[in-house]
Amino acid sequence: MSREFEQEIGELARVVSRPGVNVFFTGAGVSTESGIPDYRSEEGIWARQRPVYFHEFMTSRQARVTYWRQNAEFYRRLRVTRPNPAHLAIAKLCSMGLVEAVITQNIDGLHQAAGTPDGRVIELHGNGLRVRCMSCGELTPLEHALSRVESGDEAPECRCGGFLKPDTVSFGQAMPEEELGRAINLARTAESFIVVGSTLAVQPASHLPLNAKQNRAYLAIITLSETPMDHLADVRIPCKAGDALQALVDRIESVS
Repeated sequence: MSREFEQEIGELARVVSRPGVNVFFTGAGVSTESGIPDYRSEEGIWARQRPVYFHEFMTSRQARVTYWRQNAEFYRRLRVTRPNPAHLAIAKLCSMGLVEAVITQNIDGLHQAAGTPDGRVIELHGNGLRVRCMSCGELTPLEHALSRVESGDEAPECRCGGFLKPDTVSFGQAMPEEELGRAINLARTAESFIVVGSTLAVQPASHLPLNAKQNRAYLAIITLSETPMDHLADVRIPCKAGDALQALVDRIESVS
């Protein structure tokens, strides 16, 4: 590791270790290290296929058939994907009492699988491991709907007749108000706001680091790619999420 990297990790460790509200904000760059493809890169999911918009899903059976056909492989992968060092490091920091909350754009449930309590994870884009009836709102495990699709039910429906859809935010679908409200409040009250693996390209979630910075939070950005908020960061670490966060845990443990 370079001397600059060591200095940046050391500075971040000092900030995270002191009393205060530390909020982590995670994006696709954390999930890709577990083998989950992203959506927006040149090799991402949307580069290979046009997404089905929410209004299409709700008004066209053929669109629902297309949605499940396009996404079945992705959701199968979610069933077997495991947390990587980035998820485990955040869970470790949480167990040390150093994480107020994890705001995530990811839908894979890997923060919880790594050991971060569900109550401390705010899923801005939902969770792909469960399915919601778009009529009665009933939630069921992904496994149930996916097994129906694999058995030939091209567009599964609820027992009430409503359309079944993974409990995630599609194009044209509103973000969950409660989760977004909690995230905004946390950004406004955080004393440090640590962005990990997000390009900060998706609104309104991308505004959260700005909310934090406007309220005098310490802003750290850990990503391989540049972001529109880099000029506001107190520390910018161009590194893989797992490497940086494990180094952060190691540094905090070495001085505790």
